[in-house]
Amino acid sequence: MAEPTAKVVPGSSLRLLQFEVDGQRRVGVEVTRGGDIVDVTNVDSSIPKDMVAFLEAGETALASAATAVASGQGVLSRDSVHICAPLTRPEKVICVGMNYVDHCTEQNMPVPTEPVIFSKFASAIVDPNADVELPPETEQLDFEVELAIVIGRGGRRIAEADAMSHVAGFTVAHDVSARDWQLHKNGGQWLIGKTFDTFCPIGPSIVPPSALSDPHGLGIRCRLNGDTVQDSNTNQLVHKTEACIAFITKFITLKPGDLILTGTPPGVGCFRKPPLWLKKGDVVECEIDEIGCIRNVIV
Repeated sequence: MAEPTAKVVPGSSLRLLQFEVDGQRRVGVEVTRGGDIVDVTNVDSSIPKDMVAFLEAGETALASAATAVASGQGVLSRDSVHICAPLTRPEKVICVGMNYVDHCTEQNMPVPTEPVIFSKFASAIVDPNADVELPPETEQLDFEVELAIVIGRGGRRIAEADAMSHVAGFTVAHDVSARDWQLHKNGGQWLIGKTFDTFCPIGPSIVPPSALSDPHGLGIRCRLNGDTVQDSNTNQLVHKTEACIAFITKFITLKPGDLILTGTPPGVGCFRKPPLWLKKGDVVECEIDEIGCIRNVIV
């Protein structure tokens, strides 16, 4: 008997993003990394203009977007549009802590046997090149580059073997953190220190697994004012995409558009001696190979 072939979904290799032109936010497709954009919603008005709605529409929206791209119409110069966060209203922003082997080593902490889960609020999400506010309430603002998973198909109790079929793609996240509020205030609860407004820049696009050589073999780095302060590889992830999704969905139903930040590699400011805190005017760049780079000025 012939082996069954995997179903090929039209549009499953598209690099999706959100952009703004003439005051309107739309869903588009990045032709190449950092390249021009196809305004698929202008080519086909049936395609949702909001990314969460697009992901909820599933294979129908992907196929329509692929057809729009193939038409050769609706191509816009990247310089003529404003690149927005690739999604702006996920139901959930879930984070995984202590999830890089080398990050655990720098803290002299044991590698977790299960994912360490916390959260941010969606209100913290800002555009990939947006300014990040230094709130007057913190004196310990820190940087964290992270690989973020975007859920395309929801579910509960998802098996590891099926998990990647629920992934729309991956994007870059900057998990900005107020360490004093995360570690020393608010009764030891991490939430407040992680979710001030502007504390979750993401982007520039959502890159599907099929467009990556290996999501768990990508260089990941953070630069502060041009100097590299974090430099690792996603092969250092303790709990990779499949394990994170399987664990999280034991407790929580994931929905299309939900965002999972998978943790940061070593080099963050709070574990340096002396500590390295962000200050106004600093420029932070978070980059992951094959996905993209986001840039945030501290204001």
